[in-house]
Amino acid sequence: MNEIVNSFLLVYAGLFPIVNPVGGAPIFLSLTRQSSDPERHALAARVAINGFFLLLGSLFVGSHVLEFFGITLPAVRIGAGLVVIAFAWKLLNAEEELADRRTAGDAERSPHSDGFYPLTMPLTVGPGSISVAITLGSQRPKIPVDFAHLALLAGGATAGVLAIAVTIYVCYRFAERIVAALGVSGTNVLMRLSAFILLCIGIQIVWNGYSALIGSTN
Repeated sequence: MNEIVNSFLLVYAGLFPIVNPVGGAPIFLSLTRQSSDPERHALAARVAINGFFLLLGSLFVGSHVLEFFGITLPAVRIGAGLVVIAFAWKLLNAEEELADRRTAGDAERSPHSDGFYPLTMPLTVGPGSISVAITLGSQRPKIPVDFAHLALLAGGATAGVLAIAVTIYVCYRFAERIVAALGVSGTNVLMRLSAFILLCIGIQIVWNGYSALIGSTN
């Protein structure tokens, strides 16, 4: 039971900082401002479901896909980290007028057409989250001795991903209340702080990948 709980906590604690649903809630709200409340709530559920399957697939299948294409995990970390840095830098330097203009431009589009892009990916589950999920999945035993024990560990990891999806839904479902509680200035501070943290996470991912890549060549 302790190992199941540890598997759950490892996945949840590893994914929560980079998924950052609390910091993504104001951005989600700004991108769905023109949607009605029922549409926004449906989008929140859709993003949570999409995020669940993306993370679950990356956790259990991602490392096998990398092996099939001959891509090393350090290379994935470096590439994913660069994408996260670029996205975070753009978000960090985004002007409010541009965000308002983008929101106004999105008003003519059906909100249901953006359930996956950009709300699910890269806003919620980006390359950094997928890279972390692949990294966590690659740490599982290669040749399990006890399949029942491995199934229990997989169940704990799946529960961790499910908990992340539920957290995403709750934060996005009540994004308007979160933004209202923070106020305009508080929301702006949270968005900038989230972007900065995401930038630091991207740099850390690149550094971890570079260190592993250099270490493997020595």
